[in-house]
Parts: sequence; structure tokens; C-alpha cells
Amino acid sequence: MIAVGTEQYSLGTSPCIGVGRAWNDDELNAAINEQVSSLVFDDQGKADIEGLLATVTETSFEQDQLAQVLASPNNVEDWRVGEAVAEAYLTDHRDCLFPWPDGRDERKSGSSLPGADLVGVQTDDHGDRFVFGEVKTSGEAKYPPGAVYGRTGLKKQLEDLRDKVSIRNDLFTYLGHRAKNAPWLNRFKAASKRYLNNSSDIQLVGVLVRDVEPREDDVRVRVEKLGNDCPAGTEIELLAMYLPAGSVNQLAQKVLATREAGSA
Repeated sequence: MIAVGTEQYSLGTSPCIGVGRAWNDDELNAAINEQVSSLVFDDQGKADIEGLLATVTETSFEQDQLAQVLASPNNVEDWRVGEAVAEAYLTDHRDCLFPWPDGRDERKSGSSLPGADLVGVQTDDHGDRFVFGEVKTSGEAKYPPGAVYGRTGLKKQLEDLRDKVSIRNDLFTYLGHRAKNAPWLNRFKAASKRYLNNSSDIQLVGVLVRDVEPREDDVRVRVEKLGNDCPAGTEIELLAMYLPAGSVNQLAQKVLATREAGSA
């Protein structure tokens, strides 16, 4: 389980809150060596393919060829690792399940797909509901960083998820296409029942993965703005995850090192 981190600040009240938490080097390295590395390289997805083709890869040559196809890439983007850090935290500490990594839908490795970064279900006091998350990774010494603004910034993405049912419907359908015969089908059905009764009955999460000194200014204004006129049923959390100074530009290097160590 990824460390919960040390709370730096907590702002706002329902329906929109802001939280800042910090991790030290040991906590970050432990997370990367465990869940984060596995998420970045989609170990579960590769294991599923290996199981699916167990009766097909009968010769050692075929097995070697499959191993080459599924081999971990030799380059990874820092932002992708930041997303995995956020996913690991939300899974362990917010009762979330993100069953279908968007990397499985890429037609070309390293691309960034449209739509929410994290799509899944979350358990709250009333059962399962849908959770949609956006993640921005930035080492910019600015509060908030530039990644919050612009057409593809965190601000706009969260506003669209809050206000546009068409976007939420697309994500609902996206997950539904992948739910048939999946081990998480019943959770999808439970979340769907709530969504079909109220398409605003969702959890939204905006995550900033940072490596600067923690400051409330990273989320304070957005907590106030996103909470205004929030649809009934929608809850929003802005989470700033503060990693050790200088970590953001080393995230990919740290993840790749876990695979190099495993193959040594």
C-alpha cells in the first residue's frame, strides 16, 4: 500500500475540498518499487494476455516472441508515472478501482488519449459510484502551475466533467464496453444504477503531482470556484501530492530502474 503521506493542509467543505499531502524519499521509492511500477508497465494486462495465449505459445520460440512483444518499453514519460502515483494513492486511500488503464487503448506507445485520465468506480457510504480523475504532473515553481490553465488544463477539464453530461456519458459508455465478463462487472452495474438515476452522482478528482514546497495556493482558488453551482450529487476533491524536491524529472528514471534491477 502506498504511504498516506503527511497532511500539509485541508481546505473547503462538501461538495468541493482541497487536500495537500507530502511524501519523503523513502515513501516515494517504496511506492515506485511496488504499485507504481506495476501500473506504469501494466503488469496485470500483460499477465492477462499471457494467460489468454497459453495454449497458443507452445514452442519456446513462440514464447520468446510473445515475451518480446510484451517487454517493458525502454522509455517512459514522467507524466505517465505521475498518473500512476495518483492512481495508486486513490486506489489505496479513496476506495477507488480503475480497471482499464488508458494505455491499453493507445494505437501508438506514448500517446495521450482524450477523456479523463482515470475512469473507474469508488465505494462511498451508499455503495459504488463512478469516479473520474484528471492528473497533472509539474515541477514548475509556480502556484498553481501552468498545467492548471489553458484548454487542456486541470481547471477546464474538471469544469467540463462537472458541467457536461455528454462527456460523462462518453466515459460511462467507454467503461461499459469493457465491463462484460469482467471481474468488476457487478461494481459497474451498481455504479450505473446510481448514474442512470442521477448523472451527477459522481466523484471527481483533480490531482496535482508536485515536487515543490507545499502551498495552499495550488488548490485554494479552484476549491472555491468548483464548489459554486456544483450539481447535486457531485463531489469534488483537489489533491496536491508533494513529492521530494527535484523528483518530477526523475520519475521515469526511477520506474525504468525497477525493471533494470529485475532483469539484472
